[in-house]
Amino acid sequence: MIKQPSIVIIDYGVGNTQSVANAIKFLGYKNVKISCDFNDIENADALILPGVGAFEEAIQNIKKRNLVEILNYQVLDLKKPILGICVGMQLLATYSEENGKHEGLNWIKGEVKKLNLSREFSVPHVGWNDVIIKSKDPLFTKNTDLSNFYFDHSFYFDCYDEQNVIAYCDYDIKVTAAVQKGNIFGVQFHPEKSHNNGLKMFRDFINSIS
Repeated sequence: MIKQPSIVIIDYGVGNTQSVANAIKFLGYKNVKISCDFNDIENADALILPGVGAFEEAIQNIKKRNLVEILNYQVLDLKKPILGICVGMQLLATYSEENGKHEGLNWIKGEVKKLNLSREFSVPHVGWNDVIIKSKDPLFTKNTDLSNFYFDHSFYFDCYDEQNVIAYCDYDIKVTAAVQKGNIFGVQFHPEKSHNNGLKMFRDFINSIS
């Protein structure tokens, strides 16, 4: 029998941790833990950084739990796969302009900017949106182009290097929907709220773990 990978969903006090765990367990993966314990993070095969709410609170909570150093080591040095979700994706950036300028983890160079849209487009961007997939492997191998996902955000990740954008959606402007740099992945949408398409994406992420 093939051993299932160990997945730790980082618990830093801001996030949709339980709903993410429930979605992954629904797929049949049992070795899933919500934790900020250093031993759990070190022993995991992959990490998930969820998030809802404001960037500033999210990054401050990560710092208060002394998670920056261990995450840098696990992700940048050991190349452990990590998936950021919504604000968890935005934390991968260099900095955010939400409520002032705040430094992010700086794993993927870029800025988190306010959605400045035409009047007919509402902010926050809430609801279902088709996603244009630039690179199907590995996050979107089971999803077709223009698969729709559920979004809920007022800020977006403007990557300095366009090659790091693996999917986007058209919402008046080109909004980054997913990013990747090596072992580092992020999605602006909520896969745990995106029904079958979100479950497919979770399975693709987990299948990519080696």
